[in-house]
Amino acid sequence: MADFSHLLPSQFLLYGNDGYDSHVVRLLLEEKQLSYELAYIQDERPEELAQLNPYATLPILVNRDLALYEINTIFEYLEERHGAAKLLPATPKERASTRQLAWRLQTDWLSLGRTLLTHPDSFDEMQAKIARQSLSNSLITLSPLFNKHEYFLSEQFGWCDILLAPLFWRLPKMGVHLPAHICKPLINYQQRLFLRQSFKNSLKPLPNYLDKYTE
Repeated sequence: MADFSHLLPSQFLLYGNDGYDSHVVRLLLEEKQLSYELAYIQDERPEELAQLNPYATLPILVNRDLALYEINTIFEYLEERHGAAKLLPATPKERASTRQLAWRLQTDWLSLGRTLLTHPDSFDEMQAKIARQSLSNSLITLSPLFNKHEYFLSEQFGWCDILLAPLFWRLPKMGVHLPAHICKPLINYQQRLFLRQSFKNSLKPLPNYLDKYTE
């Protein structure tokens, strides 16, 4: 197994690609201002990945003798381990509410997004059409929610925003186009996310794949 003992306690190695989950972890690391090196994986995956993650999925976050490969687990570890830039509220009640909101986002919007971001080899046009319509309708209907707070149902940037930013960045790629005249609150929210320095930094390691979404 590869030796990662040279990494400092606050240093990480991130095996990732240009997919949604890897983007979430990059944004998380950037928001918490943690030092990391990105090992960008395109097609062929190194043998060491099978030792780090039995499911052979990306991303994988490595720190010395620890390898994590599920985004919620990665978030909880970093939130507990690194106190700066907290992404959960102060009280147990508020933290539970935020975790439940994050679960709902992953169950609803993110599950539809994953259908639309499926690899071309297994992409199902009919399922994608249904998912695209469902996601569009839901975002349009709930757009007024984003007019009440600076961030997602909160005045503070948090875990839910980390989950939403990479998804909303990929809406054009998924063929989801929001009508500006009725989705202004949601579009303004997106722009607030995309203008954060941490989000801009999370795009820098990527190849030209996402350049067309960068203004």
